[in-house]
Amino acid sequence: MAFLLVGYAGAATIAALLCMLRLFYLRRCCTNPIFTEYPFVGMLPHVLCNLWHAHDYSTQVLKQHGGTGEFVGPWFTGMNYMLTCDPLNVHHMLSKNFRNYVKGPEFREIFQAFGDGIFTADAEAWRYSRDLFHSLLKHKSFEVFLEKTIQKKVQNSLLPLLNHVQQQGRVVDLQDVFNRFTFDNICCTVLGRDPECLSIDFPEVAIEKAFNQAEESIFYRHIVPTFVWKMQQWLQIGQEKKMTEACRTLDEFIYSCIASKREDLSRNEENETGETFHVDLLTTLMREGKGKGEAHEDIFLRDAVFNLFVAGRDTITSALTWFFWLVATNPLVEAKIVEEMNEKFGINEKTVLRAEEVKKLVYLHGAMCETLRLFPPIPFERKEAVEADVLPSGHGVNPRTKILLFLYAMGRVEEIWGEDCMELKPERWISEKGGIVHVPSYKFIAFNAGPRNCLGKDLSFIQLKIVAAAILRSYHVQVVEGYVATPSLSIVLLMKDGLKVNMTKRKF
Repeated sequence: MAFLLVGYAGAATIAALLCMLRLFYLRRCCTNPIFTEYPFVGMLPHVLCNLWHAHDYSTQVLKQHGGTGEFVGPWFTGMNYMLTCDPLNVHHMLSKNFRNYVKGPEFREIFQAFGDGIFTADAEAWRYSRDLFHSLLKHKSFEVFLEKTIQKKVQNSLLPLLNHVQQQGRVVDLQDVFNRFTFDNICCTVLGRDPECLSIDFPEVAIEKAFNQAEESIFYRHIVPTFVWKMQQWLQIGQEKKMTEACRTLDEFIYSCIASKREDLSRNEENETGETFHVDLLTTLMREGKGKGEAHEDIFLRDAVFNLFVAGRDTITSALTWFFWLVATNPLVEAKIVEEMNEKFGINEKTVLRAEEVKKLVYLHGAMCETLRLFPPIPFERKEAVEADVLPSGHGVNPRTKILLFLYAMGRVEEIWGEDCMELKPERWISEKGGIVHVPSYKFIAFNAGPRNCLGKDLSFIQLKIVAAAILRSYHVQVVEGYVATPSLSIVLLMKDGLKVNMTKRKF
């Protein structure tokens, strides 16, 4: 009995010490907690109970705490984060003190599928990829190639498919259509080949679904303790089994494309036919490395291709899906977009516009900016502090502090956008003289800010406006009755159940 009493006393003493250490830690680093903390599980129950509307719930909580707060996860799991949607904090981390806020090793572990590509790299590895992609994406020949590729895909695949659906009177999932369109498009621009996913029979495409699964699994890694998903990875169960299968499918596809491309280039050199290859990005990467006597290894090319796919596929799909949902539920905005196109280019004279033509559509550009403000394709970004710092909001940051920047919330803050921030208002982006209003990137954060701002911003707007203009010049999009748009739980802001719509021919 005495032995048991001593054992109980020892256990109680250890528990008391742990609690004291925990309280000391919280007083030192958690000066502005955003939730009530429970013993052992921390603040995680709040997240799990509201996971079904995580983005809006996070926005609401951050607003209640002045835009910045601290989240404490289950004890001893390392799931402690600083959360912010304060534009001054964002500007400080992404621009003013850029060197102090990195992706970090834990980020690369979570985003394992991205390899050592531009999105996960830091320091010199990031600079090398950044300079390389800058030279590729900003080259005039690639811009021309991209424009022709998009126009061809819209004219020969997208519009015929929508016409087929409209004639049959079928409900169509526009998000699925855009997923297929952007997948074909990115395969053409990055790999130089068209898998033809966008066809009237809607073929099953394993590689396209593998990308979606990998992104959902990465989101899952953010909301569970590291040891949980690592245990699942080891046992190959749950989300981690799906992640492994998705990555295997992706790698087989990408490496086969790399091997095929090497054969094509080698054959072209042997034959010396002088044939001009399409300037797809993989070909350019291979030629550039070989031209400098530093041929890129397959693993480098694999990571580059994967990162380009995510950048050029998912973000465009997200933006187009939310754009058409917003336009379909705001008929006055739709009418003004169509009116602008008719004034500039006449009625039904030309369906698929060129890049120089869509640049003239200021109101359409404003509607796109509003879409990206309210529904940024990447809803949150993760950083890690290298050294101690103090944010403009007054919050102290310790070395290795993990920080989540809530980009979704930033587009819904009254202090940034005004009391009408929840309204779709393209006029917000149009000056009195009819030009486009410039908003600092640390406020309009859809394309990131600072040295890591999006290299493909201008190209993205061209793609978005060519597709949107082509559809709206021909069709009226109507969301099916009773449909509720729900953001998916993924690192890319898609719709959970797709976007179900009816297409009708536009009447003039």
